Amino acid sequence: MNEAKRALITGITGQDGSYLAELLLAKGYAVHGVVRRTSNLVRSRIEHLRGDESIYGTRLFLHYGDLSDGTTLRRIFAQVQPAEVYHLAGQSHVGLSFEIPESTSEEVAMATLRLLEISRDHAQPLRFYHASSSEIFGAAAESPQTEETPLRPASPYGCAKAFATQLARVYRQAYGLFVCNGILYNHESARRGENFVTRKIARAAARISRGEESELVLGNTSTRRDWGHARDYVEAMWLMLQHDEPDDYVVATGESHSVQEFAEAAFAVVDLDCEKYVKHDQAFERPTEPCRLVGSSEKIERTLGWRPRSTFNELVREMVEAELAALREIGA
Repeated sequence: MNEAKRALITGITGQDGSYLAELLLAKGYAVHGVVRRTSNLVRSRIEHLRGDESIYGTRLFLHYGDLSDGTTLRRIFAQVQPAEVYHLAGQSHVGLSFEIPESTSEEVAMATLRLLEISRDHAQPLRFYHASSSEIFGAAAESPQTEETPLRPASPYGCAKAFATQLARVYRQAYGLFVCNGILYNHESARRGENFVTRKIARAAARISRGEESELVLGNTSTRRDWGHARDYVEAMWLMLQHDEPDDYVVATGESHSVQEFAEAAFAVVDLDCEKYVKHDQAFERPTEPCRLVGSSEKIERTLGWRPRSTFNELVREMVEAELAALREIGA
């Protein structure tokens, strides 16, 4: 029997990491994840996997490590000997990056450099996926954006991702490293963190419908994003590393929706008019907002055959229904 292909995921306890772990396990991989020493022992997004005795300890393994600790990361690489590396970890909240720009740059930019250096020195060739972001385009001069659109980040997070993205290209060209940049546009799910506006909206719609809250306070609701489902997007990550040649790909739906539209769709799930409950507060607005970020996934569709499965309304409904189910579970 052939040994299972080994994959190493940084950020395995996050939204994308948990979906990716499920996908790779379903494909027969042995999945290794890097988790922070300071992270909670109960890692909710992968708890169902950790609790499965047929998986945890046999095909799913967790390793303590920190993105700032190059020595420990090298030991993990040496121990795991991964065929594929998926680098998803790092401070990923754009608004928060204005408050903590230095740590954001350290986690997003310098951590990627460390991992690329470790991969370059690795004895066996490996394939490396870097989680880039639509935020590298920021104040984009064109819409929709493609892989050739110039980088014009408009936030510390975007700047750090732009650095890491360009660095990945340099390592591919200079050292022949098989590294792909997945330029992912906003992708959500019921596993999205509560500090993200989409989860905040879905949670508020559910709680207001049950009488647990009375209003939802948001910043600029005219801001538009290209929103897809995280479950679809992790499949794109995997496809990139299965291709013959490494490359960069925009992963997007090609549709643009405003925060207002997201709120309207969420409240419609519970048969409420969001206008009665949504309030505006400038304190929630960012110092700068990107221009109209909407991506063209024509290249990945043509080359890898990927396209999104979930629609915008299906995504919003799934998120709100998950919040309603959580409320029922706790008896609220």
